[in-house]
Amino acid sequence: MSGVRRTVNRVLLGLSGLVLTVGCGAVLAAGLGANVPSWWPWDGKNDVLLSEADRDRWRDSGWWWPTVIAVLAVVVVLALWWLLSQLRRARLAEVLVDSGDGEGALLRGRALEGVLSDEAGALDGVSRAQAVLTGRRSAPQARVRLLMEPHAAPDQVLRGLSEEALAHARDSAGLDELPAEVRLTAVKHRAERVS
Repeated sequence: MSGVRRTVNRVLLGLSGLVLTVGCGAVLAAGLGANVPSWWPWDGKNDVLLSEADRDRWRDSGWWWPTVIAVLAVVVVLALWWLLSQLRRARLAEVLVDSGDGEGALLRGRALEGVLSDEAGALDGVSRAQAVLTGRRSAPQARVRLLMEPHAAPDQVLRGLSEEALAHARDSAGLDELPAEVRLTAVKHRAERVS
């Protein structure tokens, strides 16, 4: 779903930017007195965007106001859908665990995230860890953020994370694999004086 959301975001932002750039640039050019094409509706410094005749043209038509209201309602609904899709978290609510009886069991995603975060945070050189599960419940993926101490060796921390925390989470949930994206961030600290 996040790939679809990312594509929709890029298309909407690209189209909005193109419309705003072309429209505002053309209005600005006409307002500054630049030569504009003959078909352009605004061609002078004193011209208005909507004349009184344009505003009154369809006022008496029975279809005008219902159409305007319907179009605006669709735009508002689409804008709200887009906004809510941005705010929705992509966390995995539950993980399907093979219980051996053919039925399976459901493990809360937050529980597995908590255990993974605690075990990763206990590794030497890790100040704080945060894990988030994404993907499908039958094929989860982990995103792990590690805040590293100044003395930490990233290769040892990654090895410990892979061989201990991720391996335990994968084995306890009965998963064949648990791919992970790991982001390392260093703790900000003052330089130490060497004497």
